[in-house]
Amino acid sequence: MAEKRDYYEVLGVGRTATPEEIKKAYRQQARRLHPDVNRDDPHAEEHFKELGEAYEVLSDVQKRAAYDRFGHAGFSGGMGGGAESPFGDFGINDIFESFFGGGGQMQRPDPRGADLRYDVEITLEEAAFGTERTIRVPHLGGCETCHGTGAETGGPIPCPACHGTGQRRQTSTNFFGMQFSTIAPCEQCGATGEVIPHPCRTCGGQGRLRVVEELALKIPAGVDTGSRIRHRGKGDAGVRGAEAGDLMVVIHVKQHARFQRRGLDLISEMPLPFTTAALGGKLMVPTLDGEEELTIPPGTQTGHLLRLRGKGMPELNSTHRGDLHVMVNVVVPTDLPPRQRELLRELAHERKENVDFKPKNVFQKVKEAVEEVVDDYRDRSKEAFGG
Repeated sequence: MAEKRDYYEVLGVGRTATPEEIKKAYRQQARRLHPDVNRDDPHAEEHFKELGEAYEVLSDVQKRAAYDRFGHAGFSGGMGGGAESPFGDFGINDIFESFFGGGGQMQRPDPRGADLRYDVEITLEEAAFGTERTIRVPHLGGCETCHGTGAETGGPIPCPACHGTGQRRQTSTNFFGMQFSTIAPCEQCGATGEVIPHPCRTCGGQGRLRVVEELALKIPAGVDTGSRIRHRGKGDAGVRGAEAGDLMVVIHVKQHARFQRRGLDLISEMPLPFTTAALGGKLMVPTLDGEEELTIPPGTQTGHLLRLRGKGMPELNSTHRGDLHVMVNVVVPTDLPPRQRELLRELAHERKENVDFKPKNVFQKVKEAVEEVVDDYRDRSKEAFGG
């Protein structure tokens, strides 16, 4: 069996690391080692399990003390007979504690500030070339009176009710006559393990207040609906000077009156004179960069797509751009003057196309059908009677 790695080495912290440093290190390593992020690594799940095992031990005060004293042997039953138990007075009471709702080291509430979301709507042109905005973000900011400490004078002290642990243990006796303990958050300190004797009168001891902050937002070229821009430390301030959360700006691109976006490519429709469609020629087409000349090949039909390379949307963080696809709609004139009508008739005559053909109306079709039936009846009668 492979030798277990040192738990401090697994988390990447020193042996004097504080509980907050251990928790922060675990979060960072969990994001990096999660199996969903490392699908190509066959040992990803094993490494992630090892990380969880290390955190479970080092985040618990009693387990960490046992590990520091006995190492891995304190958790594997590998200590020889008669050796001192790494769990101190662990015995029958602790077994009943696990069955009757107690046990376990409760984690203190996370003092880190909350992450925030801010939605911004921009035009397609702004998405194509980038833009800058000034946004006003309401959030919890650090109190300037106490500089985020929450204290008018001095600072926080260990909670006298829970002795700084953030939790209180209550012991009771069950109907077997055996004692078991339950652990609950300390109500006096809100499970933080600290109280402030002289709280700040401005923020009430929280170290933060509701504020509205203006931020300069730079939106890069190539963003699309759903793109996110993270501003670290611009979320809610942490409790009593703890780390602030992040601000996540979510982009929404408005629909454009002319262009439809398909990834990096753009699609637009353009009317095309029927003479240009037949003979070919040039057509000026609007693009995001201004008008561009488009070559129309002879015989172009309605619905045909013509491409302008490099006139689409830019790729994010790249110089590459998509293409603009122009779908043409051939326009047939409805108000031809006599001279133009005559010219078209000459063209039709040259092409041997019958433009004078007149379709039969409904009554003519019915009359011809009836006459056909009558004629058929007469022919049958003559054959039957020899007439």
